This record gives sequence, structure tokens and C-alpha cells, in this order.
Amino acid sequence: MDLHEILRSAYEHDASDVHLIAGHPPFMRVHQVMTPMDYPALTAEEASEMLAQMAPPEAQQTFDAQHDADFSYEVPDLARYRVNAHLQKGAVGLALRVIKTKVPPLSALNLPEVIARLTYLPRGLVLVTGDTGSGKSTTLAAMIQAMNERYSKHIITLEDPVEYVFESDQCLIEQRELGQDMPTFASGLKHALRQDPDIILVGEMRDLETTSLAISAAETGHLVLSTLHTINASQTVERIIDMYPATQQNQIRSMLAGTLQAVVSQTLFARTDRPGMIPAVETLLCTSAVRNLIREARTFEIPNIIETNRAIGMQSLDTSIAELYFNGLISKEDAIAQAVYPDKLERQLAA
Repeated sequence: MDLHEILRSAYEHDASDVHLIAGHPPFMRVHQVMTPMDYPALTAEEASEMLAQMAPPEAQQTFDAQHDADFSYEVPDLARYRVNAHLQKGAVGLALRVIKTKVPPLSALNLPEVIARLTYLPRGLVLVTGDTGSGKSTTLAAMIQAMNERYSKHIITLEDPVEYVFESDQCLIEQRELGQDMPTFASGLKHALRQDPDIILVGEMRDLETTSLAISAAETGHLVLSTLHTINASQTVERIIDMYPATQQNQIRSMLAGTLQAVVSQTLFARTDRPGMIPAVETLLCTSAVRNLIREARTFEIPNIIETNRAIGMQSLDTSIAELYFNGLISKEDAIAQAVYPDKLERQLAA
């Protein structure tokens, strides 16, 4: 079975993911729906051969030792892929996330206008959050590209793995991949601070050391962009604070209040007007009122601040979902299922 033929077919169907599992035909995810492809079931040998075809030597060594490995793979003139190789029932399984080779402009992503304004920030911490597959990487890539076209600065990205590949335009861009170019995000970030960066992209703030270094980098005058797997702004703030021991939480609240510039939380929906996906987006901008709530451990009041500051670009996730529904872009069932407060939103949509 030809790997590139499978990937090309999935790409032509606008699939976001491809799954190659021994004992099953190839599957693809198209607009959030898992669909079997028109191929026979993969044998264990074919799955192992596909892994060998895609994996760089260090990833193959990691897989042999740990039975799990993450790496990137590129099919020339088609797409790049973020690949996870794993064992299931003793045979190889492969999950490939499609990464389009061309970075889309922010204007093509159906995002609120305020997100474009964030690319003008000179310093601080900007977080793009959401579930896996919610479009975080694409949003961040579009933001980086907007700055690449506008500024003459030094941008360093730390990724696991490198997804969109940037070409330096006005900026000098360096892209470092976990495992290949650095042992950990924390190590990469620590050394990035000595490499004269203006803007740093950290693929994920997944541990205390990386989070501490990212906040410190923002404190020292850098613009730091990163992600968390959280679904709204108040949960994002609490997740960061909860990483720290109780004895340090007051200090980190003060540091976070001083450095955080914005939290953007995304959820993707299948469109009802045409094939494709569209994001619902919550946006929190760190005004003086928000900074005071963070310092005073009153993050539970952040949703109220968001609701009362729509004029400056803030927006709750449920407000964004309702707007998509009233504009005929998503279904009522999907809207209620993904809402933060489904009962409240259901009443609003029925009004």
C-alpha cells in the first residue's frame, strides 16, 4: 500500500488527520468526522514499513525504546505532518495531523479583529488556548507571519515538532524542534534568552520550569506566545497558578498580572453553510481591572469583566458561539454541546 497515495487522497478530501492502524483500513478525519478510506486493512508489516519510511533515525530509536514517538514528516508539494507513532495490540499505529505548508493570513481564519491587534504588542505574554485540534497552532503561525511581514526583528520558535515552516521576510526566524534541536522546552527557552530574541514562540507551557521561564522572558521585555490546553480565560489563569507550590502562588499571581497581555481561547465547529470549520473565540485583554483580579485571586470574576468590555474587543466563548449560530454558520446542537454554560445558551438561542 502506497503511503503517499493515501496521504494525497486524504489531502484532496481536506482531511485534518489520517490514522494508519494495523488491522484497519486507513481512516481520515474530515470536518471532525472519522471516515474509513477506500483501501484494504493495513497489515502489521505495512504499518511498520510506513513508520520506517517516515521516522528520522532518532525518532525510530525513541519508538524502539519507548513504543511512542513524535516527529514531523513532509511530502514535497503536498503538506507537512505532525506524526505520533505508537503500539496498539502489539502492532504499529500512526496518527498524522495535516499541517498545510502555506501559513494562512489572519484575515482568512474568521478570527476577531482584536487578535490582529495583538501582533502589535511590544512585550508580554499572549496565550492561545483550546482543546487538541482547535486551531491553536494555525492562529499562532498566522500571528508570527503577520509580524514577520511587518517588523525587522528576531523571532525564535520552540516547537514539538516544527509545524508551519516560516521563510524569513522582514524578520530573522529560527525554528527549533524538541528532540532534534533541544532536549526540553525549558532548555530551549533558557538558551533562547541568550540568543538576542525579540519574539519567542513556545509550543506549549506544559510544566512548571517552562512556564516560569516564559513568564520571566515576558517580564524582561520579550513578546512571548504560547499555548495551554484550557477552554477559557479564567481556567487558563488558574491552571498557570496551580502549577506552583502554594507558598509561591501569591508571587506568581503578581508576576502574571504584570506580564499577561491576552488570552485567546478557541473551539472549532463544523460549518452548516458550506464544508469547512469555523472557530468560536473567547478573548480576554488584560486591562487594569483584570490585572487586579489576578493579583487578588478573584479570577472567578473574569467572565463578568469579559461580558462588560465587549466595546474594546473582549468576548466570551458563549457569546461567540451564539453569534455563529445566529449568523447561520453552525447548528444549534453543536452550539449547545460546546457551550461553557449550555442551559443558559439554550435559553438564549430559543429567545
